[in-house]
Amino acid sequence: MWITILNAPLPIVSAAPYLRREPFIRVEQEVCGMAQRGGGRSEWERQQAAARREAERAAREAARREKEAEKLRKQQHIEKQQKLTENRTREISQRIARLDSILTDTLQRAPLGFDDLVVKPKIPLFDPGPLGIPESEPTWAEYDPEPPGLVGLLFGGAGRHGRAIERAEQEFQKALTAHKKRESQRNSALLKARREHAERVRKIEDKTQAENTKLKTRAVEFSQSRPEAVEWFVERILDRSTYPKGFPKKTQIAYRPQNRDVVIELELPPTSVIPDVRGYKYVKTRDAIDPVPRPPSEVKKRYAQLIARVALRTLHEVLSATPSDVVEAVVFNGRLTTTDPATGQTTRLHLLSVASERSNFEKLVLSKVDAVACLKRLNALVSPNPYDLEAIEPFIEFDLKRFRFTEDFDVVSNLDSRKNLLELSPTEFEHLIRDLFSSMGAEAWTTIPSKDGGVDAVATSKDIFFGGVCLIQAKRWSKLVGLDAVHALTGVMADHNATTGVLVTTSWFGRASEQFAQRNRVTLINGAELKHLIKKHLDIDVVPGVTPKHKPRASNNKQSGRPGPTQ
Repeated sequence: MWITILNAPLPIVSAAPYLRREPFIRVEQEVCGMAQRGGGRSEWERQQAAARREAERAAREAARREKEAEKLRKQQHIEKQQKLTENRTREISQRIARLDSILTDTLQRAPLGFDDLVVKPKIPLFDPGPLGIPESEPTWAEYDPEPPGLVGLLFGGAGRHGRAIERAEQEFQKALTAHKKRESQRNSALLKARREHAERVRKIEDKTQAENTKLKTRAVEFSQSRPEAVEWFVERILDRSTYPKGFPKKTQIAYRPQNRDVVIELELPPTSVIPDVRGYKYVKTRDAIDPVPRPPSEVKKRYAQLIARVALRTLHEVLSATPSDVVEAVVFNGRLTTTDPATGQTTRLHLLSVASERSNFEKLVLSKVDAVACLKRLNALVSPNPYDLEAIEPFIEFDLKRFRFTEDFDVVSNLDSRKNLLELSPTEFEHLIRDLFSSMGAEAWTTIPSKDGGVDAVATSKDIFFGGVCLIQAKRWSKLVGLDAVHALTGVMADHNATTGVLVTTSWFGRASEQFAQRNRVTLINGAELKHLIKKHLDIDVVPGVTPKHKPRASNNKQSGRPGPTQ
């Protein structure tokens, strides 16, 4: 803002008013003009207003971008949650698919043979490392001094060069000597490394040869139905069988050459392997992933199908990998280790038991069967409610199966001091059986006259394994106890209203007898088991007096298509 003062001379008297008022009038007029030109605001005010408008515009733009970013974050979160939901549901579906295919998957795999067990040596490659790299030999060019020039020759360079050559030759020879020494040391170390590697290879080959020789021996013993060899091979079969995560790998195996059958007790998977949800769903309003429950009826049905598939799979794996002249049948017991809710103690329950002849099993089309229905057709004993851990009594109690007949019974029965049960009189045998059951907890003993030459009795007990009123029949036989004997015992049980029955023999039983006995509350005790019980409860060593006769074989390994180990 400028103030204009007139320079024209004014009279002193008349200038006073101008000096007092004219400048302020002009300033006022000029300020008013500027205000009129600026719309009533100053330049500073206009700048401040513009700055405010820019700030407001920037704030609106930032808010818009933040809103869009928040919307994008929410969308990304929703997509992430939806993807997580889909992955969890897919995982459940895959678990169910693996459980559903437990039986069919194994049908595609070739059965195990002894050839598959041949050990192939893993020979490590010889790696000499730096020892395998020869050191470059020194060359004269590295030591040959530069010849003198023309000027050097004129001033005694020839003599100096000659002396330099002599020194270089000495250094060169020293280098050659040192090189040869280092190479000699390297070659010695390399030779030692080769010898050590050869020794390691020899040990690996010797160990491999020993294992394969042992395998050949096992193969021969397997073909001869030696129990240890058959059990070893069946164990290899089951070890090779892979199950999903969460399945236990516990088995017990016994082979009975008299029946040519394998008894397998396998730990079943816990009920928790069946997912209790069908999948998952994402709820946007709560931003939560909720499980979709699987109906309890479906869970129970799937568990029943699962353990049935495990049983059929085990039967298939063993029967497909063994020849009929060694294994004619398989007895499978499925048990589950769990916690008794009433006591809190660990308990083992049998949920399934099935015995199948090879001829019956080979007729099945396993890729198409309903596992539960198939077991029913095989007359299996299956828990009515396996998911609820309702136990059954298996066809064969496994613990006693380890007490087998030995091949020397016939040979030593007349040579050692042990009691031969076949040589006891009926009265002596009766007293022995009575003492045995009394020591096992029988509270009463009443002999029932019989006409078959055996010892029949009634025993009662609250603690003995047969429980309640039990009818006991003993047969001092040297041959197979057939199914008719078990039928006869059940008839006598009905006549006397007995709760259970026990059939004791000095010989052995067939599979049909075992299966029928299981279904009719009869416990069978063969000669080997009787020997064990007498030793355990009476501390008396006895000889059953008979070895089960091996059934004649229809063919050898080669004829049955069973490969042996590589020769």
